[in-house]
Formats: sequence, C-alpha cells, structure tokens
Amino acid sequence: MADNCFHCGQLADTERITLDGKVFCCTGCKSVYEILNLNGLQNFYELNKSSGIRPDKNTQEFDYLDTREIFDAVTDFSEGETTLVTFKIPVIHCSSCIWLLESLHTLHPDIKYSHVNFTRKTVQISFNHQKLPLSELAKFLTNLGYKPVINLETADKNPENWDKSLLIKLGIAGFAFGNGMFFSYPEYAGEILGSSDFWFDKYKHLFRYILFLLSTPVVFYSASGYFQSAWYGLKNKVINIDVPIVLGILVLYGRSIYEMITDYGPGYFDTLCGLLFFMLLGKVFQRRTYSALSYDRDYKSFYPIAVTKVDFEGKQNNIMLSELKIGDRIMVRNQEIIPVDAILISGEGNIDNSFITGESATVTKKPGDKIFAGGKQMGSVLELEAIKNVDQSYLTQLWNKEAFKKHETGLDTLTNTISKYFTIIILGITLAAGIYWYQIDTEKMWQVVSAILIVACPCALALSAPFTFGHIMRILGRNKFYVKDTLTIEKLSKIRTLVFDKTGTITQSKKSNITYTGTEIAEADLKNIKSLLKNSNHPLSKTLYENIKTEDEYFPAEDFTDIPSKGYSAKVRGHVYKIGSAGYNGQPFQNLETAVYISKDDEYLGRFIFKNEYRPNLKALFGRLRRFHIHVLSGDNASEETHLRTMIPQAEKMSFNQDPESKLNFIRELQEQGQKVAMLGDGLNDAGALKQSNVGIAVADDTHSFTPSSDVIMHGDKVTVLDQYLDLTRDAITIVKCTFALSLTYNVIGLTIAVLGYMSPLVAAILMPISSISVVIFTSATTWIRSFKYFGKPF
Repeated sequence: MADNCFHCGQLADTERITLDGKVFCCTGCKSVYEILNLNGLQNFYELNKSSGIRPDKNTQEFDYLDTREIFDAVTDFSEGETTLVTFKIPVIHCSSCIWLLESLHTLHPDIKYSHVNFTRKTVQISFNHQKLPLSELAKFLTNLGYKPVINLETADKNPENWDKSLLIKLGIAGFAFGNGMFFSYPEYAGEILGSSDFWFDKYKHLFRYILFLLSTPVVFYSASGYFQSAWYGLKNKVINIDVPIVLGILVLYGRSIYEMITDYGPGYFDTLCGLLFFMLLGKVFQRRTYSALSYDRDYKSFYPIAVTKVDFEGKQNNIMLSELKIGDRIMVRNQEIIPVDAILISGEGNIDNSFITGESATVTKKPGDKIFAGGKQMGSVLELEAIKNVDQSYLTQLWNKEAFKKHETGLDTLTNTISKYFTIIILGITLAAGIYWYQIDTEKMWQVVSAILIVACPCALALSAPFTFGHIMRILGRNKFYVKDTLTIEKLSKIRTLVFDKTGTITQSKKSNITYTGTEIAEADLKNIKSLLKNSNHPLSKTLYENIKTEDEYFPAEDFTDIPSKGYSAKVRGHVYKIGSAGYNGQPFQNLETAVYISKDDEYLGRFIFKNEYRPNLKALFGRLRRFHIHVLSGDNASEETHLRTMIPQAEKMSFNQDPESKLNFIRELQEQGQKVAMLGDGLNDAGALKQSNVGIAVADDTHSFTPSSDVIMHGDKVTVLDQYLDLTRDAITIVKCTFALSLTYNVIGLTIAVLGYMSPLVAAILMPISSISVVIFTSATTWIRSFKYFGKPF
C-alpha cells in the first residue's frame, strides 16, 4: 500500500523516497524538505501538514526572462541592485503557502523581501538581479513547488478577467434544475391529484434515471468548489463552513440514489439541483460584490493625484494623473512623488526610492536616464517625459505596502471567532435534530438534516465588514477624504486625541498677508528667487511664489540643498541664494513673527513677514470637537499663540519651534500614555509624526501632495468638517455590528424553523443567498442615509 508524501500529501505510488523516517513521492519534494530544514523553516509543516506543492521538473522554460525587453515588461521596478517583480502563482492555497513565500529571504541571500496577495494569488519579490537573474528566481520558485505563470496579461498588469468557470457551473445547475422540474412534474401531479397515470407508471423509472443523470454533474462538477474547500479544511484540521454544506449535498444525493434503486420514492434529485443552483447564484452575487469593491479600490481614480504638465513652449498646466499620456512632459518638485515611469529631460535627479524598495538610499540621475514611478525627488525641480501609461493601482499598492504587516483588528477577530465555532455548533445541532427526528419520522429526518446544514451560513458575517467599509471608503473618497485601507476606518473610529500642525493645516497655505522688510531686491534677483521657490513644496514657499509678481521665467537651480525645518539653497544664474529661517541665514530670531529670510551669496537681503490667514469656520469646528483631546504643534514661533487660544480654548497644549523629531517624540509620548492619536499635517516636516501616529492625516490644498507616510489624505478645504468624517467612521462600526446582529438573527430564525421540520432543503437554499443580499441592502441603505446626513448628497 502506497504512503502519502510528507511534503505534498500525494500518493507515493510511482516513486518512493525516504528521508528522516518520512516518505516522499519524488526527489523534488525531498529537496524542498531538505531546503526548509537547512534554513530552520520546519514550521511550514506544523502550520498545515502535507500542504506543500509538488515541484515542476521543467525549469528551462524561464531562460527568456533575462532578455532585456521581456525583463523590462515583466518587472515592476529595477534600479541599482534592487528589482521588484510580481508573479502570478495559482497554486497558493493555504496559510502554509503564504508563510513559506513570505520567508523566501531566509531561503536565498539575494532575496530581500516578499509579500503575498492571497486574493489575487500573487507574490511581489524584491531581489538583487545582479546576483540572482530573473530566470533563476523563477526556477527557484518552481523548485519549491510554486511555479509562476507568466504571460502577456500578467506582464501588462491589467485587471484580471472574471473567472467564468463559476458561471458555467451555475449554467449547468440551472439547466439541470429546469429540466429536473419538468421530469418531476408528473410525479408531483400524481401525488397532488391522488391518481396514477398508466404512462407515468410505465416510464417513472426512466424519468428517475434521467433525474439522476442530470443531478450527477451538478453534484460533482457544479458543487466541486464546495468539495475542494471542505477537503482543504479537513486536511488542515479545520472545520470550515463548506463541511456542513457538503454533508447536506451528500445526504440528499445518497438518499435519492437509495430511493431510486429500491423504488421507495422519487428521491430529491430536482431539489438538489435547485439547491445548488441557488447556492451558486448566491456565490456569484458575493463574488461580484467583492470584485466590484476590489475594482473600485485598485483601478479607478482612488486618489486623484494631479501633475504639472509642461508644453513645448514652457507653459504649465495642472492636469489629473489619469489624463497623462505617453510623451507628455511633467514637472516634479522637491519631495514630490514621481507618478509614472519617465525619462529625465532636465534637472538634477536625486531620487529616493524608499517608497518602492523600503531602502532609504538615493540614486543620482542625469538627463536621459529612466526614473521609475514611486520615486521621490530630493532636490531641484525636474522635467520628465512619460514613457508608460499611468498605473494608478501601482501607486495605491505601494501606499498599502505596510498593510501586509498589520495585525488583526477587533472586528476581524470577532468575525473569525464566530466563523470558527459556527460550524461546530451547526454540526452539533444537526446531530441532535437528526437523532430526534429519527425516532419520530425517518423520512422527515433527511429533509430536516439537509435543511439545517444548508440554511445555516456565516457568509453574511464575512461580508459585513468589507462591504460596509468598502462603501464608507467610497463615500469618504468622493468627499475628498482619501483613506489608505479599511483598517484605517476602524482606527479612526477609536481616535480620542487630535494633534494639529499649524502651517498649511489650520492655516491656508496659499492665503497670507505678506510684507517685505529689507534692502530692495532687484528684478533679476526676484526672478532668480522665484525660480528657486518653484523647487520647494513647502506651504510658505508656494505662497511666496504666488506673491512675487514677475514674469514666469524659470532658471535652473544647481546644487540644490534642503535642510528640513531650516531652509534650502541653490545656485541660480551664478549666484547662491538661501531661503529659510533666521538662523539659516545668520540673522537674530524674531519671536513674534512668521517670516521667510533670504540671502544672496551669504549677504542678507531681507525677510518676507507672513500674517497667517486661518481657514474659515475653525472656531465652530473645534467647538464640535470638544469630546477629543486637542493639541497644536508648529515649527513657527509663538507669535500667534494668543489668537490660537481664543480659537481653540480647549487645547491642552500648544508647542512652538518644533522640529520634525520633536513632533514625532510628542506623538510618541501621547501614545505611551495610552492615547489613540490622529495627527494632521502637511506631510513635509511632519512626515515622521504622521507615520508614528495611530492615524496620520495629510492635509493637501492641491492634489500634488501625495504623502506615503500618511494613512489619510484630505483636501485642505475639508479640514473644517473633520468631525463629520470622524463621526461617519464611528457610524461605520455601528453599521457593521448591526449587520452582525442581522446575520445572527437570520441564522437563529432559520435554524429554528429547520429544526422544527417546517423548511425544505430547497427553501433553505433560497434563503442562504438571501442572507447575503439582505446584508448588502441594509449596508447600502444605512450608508446612504448617513452620507446624506453629513454631506447632503448620496454617494
């Protein structure tokens, strides 16, 4: 008798290899076992026994990947020693697969990290392509049993086509159900009329065999997904929701065959076909729902990034990223994210790719070099030419990279706990009801048992949180509050402490009363200063740029240097200009003013004094935020503290002259006191504080400011309705809890009726998808009502 392979679980019938007292079906499985043991990854088998994949022996087919054209088409990013590639791996099926594929860096020294997207069956890998060619990486994965599928679709990164096999299964079940009802009609009619028909009595066995033939492919093909899921669960010692469904199917099918053979009755073949038809219809609906949410999340304009397009005459226009085409030229300023793969036309490129690779090293670029989407310019303004179509889902994926490492939320834990014990409870109820009805009515027992196994379903529980949060994300996004992921919505609902940065957050970055004090600045110097200001993304620089009235003539800034919270300098037309704080320009500090100091060739010229203009209706906003702990931080001096105190009387602390590290430490101190903190800032000098906070909210007055360190990006105009966004997230949690209650109520009522024997398996199958539909309707209605309350319009 053949043993099962210790690695993949398949029968070792053609080849039997032993090692360490374990049996393997081939040398490939034995080799993977040895690799895992050598690298201390034996936990792979403890997670799920026999869950490995048998390796494919044909690995020569990947040699073409090292061709430059193919390499460029397949990879997401390649710079220096770092390359990112996303492989489609269909055989990913369980937690062991995820664990192993995310441990690749321990198996190979030239792999830096890897992330699995279980839903899409993909793995993104960062590796050193100079030491590990792409073809060798593909072979390495194949040898582990995870052969990547590479074709034009995966290379083009297009949205996946919807799986049509489920529709085929639904069609077969629908065909069998319709015809089964037709062939069953004479028997039902005879029972209802109480009379027997000669021709029916003569051909009833033929009709029953036809029903058997119709139902068999429905059971073993249309329902194959339920069988596979139940098998994987039992194989890994997990009783999932598909186990009772499969038991119900087998009970009905087996009982029907028994009745057909013994001529005891017609069986339940037609009922079984109808049952599976409605169950598959519910699954199609559920998959369509998830697919719609995923599509809206990844491929629509999730965050409307704008870019500055430059025509061949030098004229600049702001356009949406979705409007950008191959060949268009764009301008990228200091600390702005490069939104599309491009060629550098002019400027000194100093690219920080940490957003892509996780490594903080910068790469120098010269005109003619390729720059990848997701890099951040650290220096003077660049002019780029787009060489690829925009893939906004790629930027969204980068923004969500950290989400792979998030811990489970409370709602996730609640859902998983309910689902874990749900099936065990259902099986217990089924056993008890079966014993009871066996003593009363054996024929009735089969219907009761099948109905219980079918009607009980936690699908609505699993659908509650993602569907609700998906709606809320869409509503927030359409009201200029762009949330990174669904986890952020739950975190926002728990926030009780708000920390506001002053400049560009509660002040309007493009509206200030500006006066100049100092020596008169020549027209030529004003043009040079304006050219230098154009390189900066700081709110005061942008405001000053708009305020200086000279011709829009740009001169390149050479040797650009930026020191956060102090200032920046560069050489423009042979002169070195410094723009920034008093200390940066060697001047005494003026405590009661916000000013930008300017020097030329180390000679102080003067300062522009800003009288900040605050956003309208702030006092009313802070009046509505009295339930929160409020703090204000600023890199400026305390010149406007008195005004801020009158506007925000409940502020517990106001701190001024704060550098980026001080802001970060302030957030950390609040968190150490057990507070859940949301930080609102412009994402420049407070990027570290945004990242440290429980929820970082980047405030942008224009849509150029894509800030990776934040969890939320909101438009500056919406700061004064912050309370409405926070209230809506709290409502979202309430809606999810209500859908939990709705789903549990459905199951309690449905189970009660089924146990009492008043529900047929066919009715149970119809009610099963109705539970999911009811959740969708309830969620859609309640989120519509709440959005109308806050924003005065439906989503």
